[in-house]
Amino acid sequence: MSDQKKTTIVLFSGDYDKAMAAYIIANGAAAYDHEVTIFHTFWGLNALRKDTQVTMKKGFMEKLFSKMMPRGTDKMGLSKMNYLGMGQKMIKNVIKKHNAMPLPQLVEMAQEQDVKLIGCTMTMDLLGLQKEELLDGIEYAGVAAYIGDAEEGNVNLFI
Repeated sequence: MSDQKKTTIVLFSGDYDKAMAAYIIANGAAAYDHEVTIFHTFWGLNALRKDTQVTMKKGFMEKLFSKMMPRGTDKMGLSKMNYLGMGQKMIKNVIKKHNAMPLPQLVEMAQEQDVKLIGCTMTMDLLGLQKEELLDGIEYAGVAAYIGDAEEGNVNLFI
């Protein structure tokens, strides 16, 4: 067992601002030499979706979920004050004005810092998401894998 501190995050929310907070915390922890895991489940899987459409055979419900869920981090709405997408545009302008890093770049930075990004396989099955629709270089596992990381964690968050 190593002395390296561990941070785990369950990203349940599909909201831009909440996902951004999760990735800011993850990148900060990785910069402080923590071993970091983000377990993406339910709407949090939207943070891992590719922004381009991937054509594949799906049933009716899976097609419906695919159309309803945002494709990629840049299309995720805000948790509060979304105002039919206006709030998201406003927050992106504020992020740009203050030279802060937007969510797509935070996800890339996490991958560069070897943050373990996990897609929940059970939720993927429920929502009809397939590996080809998610970012390259991520891992796939069930809740047992997350629990294995979390029980050794020094910081465990649910966002």
